[in-house]
Amino acid sequence: MRRMLRDVKTIISDGLLGFAGASGDGLSVKIGASPVTSGTPVVITGDMVPAKIRERLGLSPLADAAMDAVQGGAGRIFCIPVAATDQGTLSDVVKDGKGEGSLSVTGSPSNAFQVVVQITAQGGRNTAAFQVSLNGGYSFTDEITVPVDGAYLLAGTGLTLQFDEATDTEQQASSFLVGDQFRFSSTAPAMTNGDVLAAMEQLKRFHQEFEFIHIVGGSSLPLWQAVSEAQKELMEVSWKPAFVLLEAALPEDGENSDLHDWAFQMEADRKKIRNTDLQVCAAWGRLVRLDGAVQAVNLAGLVSGRYARTPVQESIGKTRPELGYGFPENQLQELLPAGYDNAIIEILDTAGYLTFRKYDGLEDFYVYHTKMMSPEKSDYRYAEDVRVRNKIIRETRKAALLFINDDIDLEDIQGELETRAKFIAAPLDRMVESKEISAYEISVLEGHEKTFLEDETMRVKIRYRSRGYIREIEIDLGRASISA
Repeated sequence: MRRMLRDVKTIISDGLLGFAGASGDGLSVKIGASPVTSGTPVVITGDMVPAKIRERLGLSPLADAAMDAVQGGAGRIFCIPVAATDQGTLSDVVKDGKGEGSLSVTGSPSNAFQVVVQITAQGGRNTAAFQVSLNGGYSFTDEITVPVDGAYLLAGTGLTLQFDEATDTEQQASSFLVGDQFRFSSTAPAMTNGDVLAAMEQLKRFHQEFEFIHIVGGSSLPLWQAVSEAQKELMEVSWKPAFVLLEAALPEDGENSDLHDWAFQMEADRKKIRNTDLQVCAAWGRLVRLDGAVQAVNLAGLVSGRYARTPVQESIGKTRPELGYGFPENQLQELLPAGYDNAIIEILDTAGYLTFRKYDGLEDFYVYHTKMMSPEKSDYRYAEDVRVRNKIIRETRKAALLFINDDIDLEDIQGELETRAKFIAAPLDRMVESKEISAYEISVLEGHEKTFLEDETMRVKIRYRSRGYIREIEIDLGRASISA
C-alpha cells in the first residue's frame, strides 16, 4: 500500500440528507402498432416536434398517441412498437375530375389515412404532376411528377399509388387534368390480444421505472380481461406496480344505432372486470393534433399526457382554469360521437369508465372522473388513489431492499427491526412533506421473537391517510330576514 504524509484527511459521507431519487412518477410505456423495429423501447421526449416523433415511430398509431401525450403534457415516454397481426384496410378510390386517367392503390397501410391526390399539372405519365395529402387535405406534399411507370411509393405509409393513363391513345397526353382529385381512406393495423400480451411480457425485462402503461387502439372486453391478468402478474411476479390505460372502441355509426344501447352494453362489460389498476377511456373527440391536423380520436393520449405532468395525488379532472387541466375548444373541438351527452356520460361514469365532459359556466372540456375498473366499494376507485398507493409500494420497496440479508441482534429483535422500519418510512416522510399523503403510521408486527428464527421474515405494517377530494358541491340557498 502506498503511504502518504500524515495530514488532515477528509472523508465525505454522502446520502445523509435523504434526498429522493427517481420515482417513476408520470412516466409511461405506450404499446402500439408501428412499422418500426426496435429491440428496446423507443424514447420520445416532450420537446420533440411531430416530424421527429414520426421519424422515430413511423407514420403509425403509436406515433399519433405519443404526439397526443406530448400535447397533453408528457415529458418522456417509453414506446414499444408492435408489428400488428391484423393489417389495415383500404377503401375504394373515388375520383372527382374530367381527366380520363385513373388511380389505384395497393399495399398494407401503416395507419389510418385520409388520402387526397390532387393533380397540379396536366399530362400523362412523366408529364403530369400531383400533390398528396394524408390528412384529408389539411396539408399537402410538394409537387411530384407522375413517374414513367405510373407507380409512386408513399414513403412510410406502406402504400403505392398507381397512375394509369387513358385507354384512348389520343387522350393519353392529357390523361390527368389540373384540379382532378382522387380520394381514398385506410384503417390502421390492429394489434391482437396476443400482440399486446407479448409486448407486456417485454416489460418484465425493462429496468426503467414507470408508472403506467397505455395500450394504443380501440379495444373491448376480451383484451381488458387478458390485460388485467397480465397486469397482476407484472405486479405480483416482477414487482412492477403500474396501472394500465386502455381505449374503448368507438361506437359504430348507423341509422338504427342508439348510444344508450351501446352504453348499457359497456355497463354490462364493466361488471366482468375487477381490477383497481385497469382504466378504460370511453371518451372521444375531434382533436386539433400536435401537427395541426384535425382528427376524431380516443382521448386516452391526452389523458396520458395529463398524468405525466400531474403529481400523483392530484386529480387530472381539476376545473380551476388557472391550473391548466382543461382542454380549450381550439384544441379539442367537440366530444364524439354525436349524442355523447350528459345522460351517456352518467351511465359510463357510474359504471366506472373514464369520461370527459363540458360544464355549463366553464369554457374548456375536462376529464370528468378518473374512474378505475375497481371492485365495488374498493378504496381505490380513482386514478389518484391508485397512483399514490403504487408510489408507496415502489418507494418503500426500494428502501426495504437495502435490508435484505442484513443481520440483527437476536437479543433485541423487536428493537432492531423497528430501527430498520424507520428507514423504510423515509419515503413516506417525503410524501407527507410533498402533500402527496396526509399522514401515515408504520409499525413492526408484534411477536417477531416467536417467528423470526423460523422464517427470517421482517413484517411491517403501513397505514396511510390520503388527501381528501371534493367530488361534488351542495349549496343550501334560501331567503332570510336579516336584521340591521
